[in-house]
Amino acid sequence: MTDDRGLEELAVPATFPHDSTALTNWLTTLVRNREYGTLADLRRAKEPTNAHIRAGWYGGDDHRELFERVAFLFAIYHQGRQAPSYGYGSLGAAARRIGDGAERGPENPGAQRLLDRIVASRRVPWRHLQHAVTRLRACEQAPPSWTQLTEDLIRWNDRTARIAYQWSVEFHTPPTRSRVEQQSKQTTRKDATT
Repeated sequence: MTDDRGLEELAVPATFPHDSTALTNWLTTLVRNREYGTLADLRRAKEPTNAHIRAGWYGGDDHRELFERVAFLFAIYHQGRQAPSYGYGSLGAAARRIGDGAERGPENPGAQRLLDRIVASRRVPWRHLQHAVTRLRACEQAPPSWTQLTEDLIRWNDRTARIAYQWSVEFHTPPTRSRVEQQSKQTTRKDATT
């Protein structure tokens, strides 16, 4: 007995994986090439544009909308900027940079409240993330790594990843001292004991 089904019916449909690094590269290229119209389209949150659809391509089948929203955050941060910023660290580490002068991160009540609202959310807190990106831009501080932000948001509801907890820990972790300060203190301790 033969099977009358064609090969197309037997094949499992291919799913497209996500690529957050490719999204970041595409977005930074928009800034580098001064494609301000496309960046302006990405800032239009209400109506999907061709730019949103293109950003969604990088999200694959499962994360299309999330990638569109990260592209929106990127465009908000880069409004009017000449040079692209890949960012660095997690959102928790970036939130440490929010504030003025000596009152940054945990020392800044506004930054503290903002991070508290972000990490308390069960769903991805898009509105609060937009506020955090806007505050970083206003403080002229580097954004979080766009690639890491995307990957963290993909795993937001993964209980084993504990993204909100990690962001909170990184926000509250004291800054490390420079190596020069640490070496001079070790030298002073050695001299005092000898």
